[in-house]
Amino acid sequence: MPASKKSSTGLSAHSGAHSSAQFAIEKLSLNICSENHLENRLLAGVSPARKYLMSLLDVILGGIYSHKKPGQVEDLRSELKVLHLRLPQIIKPFYMQNDHQAQEISDIFFSRLPDIHEQIMLDAKAAYAGDPASESESEVILAYPGFFAIAVHRIAHSFQSLGVKVFPRILSEFAHEKTGIDIHPGAIIGQSFFMDHGTGIVIGETSNIGNNVKIYQGVTLGALSVSKELAKKKRHPTIQDHVVIYAGATILGGDTVIGHHSVIGGNVWLTESIVPYSIVLNKSEIKVRNAKDHENVIDFSI
Repeated sequence: MPASKKSSTGLSAHSGAHSSAQFAIEKLSLNICSENHLENRLLAGVSPARKYLMSLLDVILGGIYSHKKPGQVEDLRSELKVLHLRLPQIIKPFYMQNDHQAQEISDIFFSRLPDIHEQIMLDAKAAYAGDPASESESEVILAYPGFFAIAVHRIAHSFQSLGVKVFPRILSEFAHEKTGIDIHPGAIIGQSFFMDHGTGIVIGETSNIGNNVKIYQGVTLGALSVSKELAKKKRHPTIQDHVVIYAGATILGGDTVIGHHSVIGGNVWLTESIVPYSIVLNKSEIKVRNAKDHENVIDFSI
């Protein structure tokens, strides 16, 4: 009998928990519907935007994703014309303007595309020249995450400069998702830019990077303050031409300028400007001991 009573109490408690769960589901459903800031037009535009980006890159980079051998000039011209015609419908959910304005944005972007393509190919050359492990520019284009990230950025930045909202962030976040490299589409990046390895690189919105700059994994070009009041001000550093920034370095602040031909060592933390031709190092003390001379050897277990 006591066992039966205990079972009854348990069922009663479970019934109460079930009712609470149902009430919570109802409340959450109402809250989501009343406070949902994700407009249907934006949600519907994300997947087509990503697919369009990959189609565009596939064409301008010679069929690297479709594995389709580059055709004659007439074939490429035809594919580009199709992409040009599709673009207004791709950006319209984000641009929130009429068809004429969406078409105008499309026309301007495609008029810039030869220059964008040239910049992307210069980035491929910079990666090949800057990485002893690289066998060819084709390898860079096919397999380097840093190249993919900067190629997407070149496209996203062009749309950002044309005043298209959200769409550039959809593109840049797609690259972030695939590579671990986070570049805001507002960042200004010069020619022949190379990110070696790339994982963990963060480049903020108002960063200004010159030509022939090379940075390694884990580098942050960030802001000293994240106050919303500074949203329209320069918050991120300026990196002049021919600068090398090694892994894990953090450079912060809109007034911070890294002079040309400087080298920033690994794990450096910088919040002030340095003159051209500087070498900045982070000195840490490392002790090497013989484990045989110590009874309590550190044993890490993860």
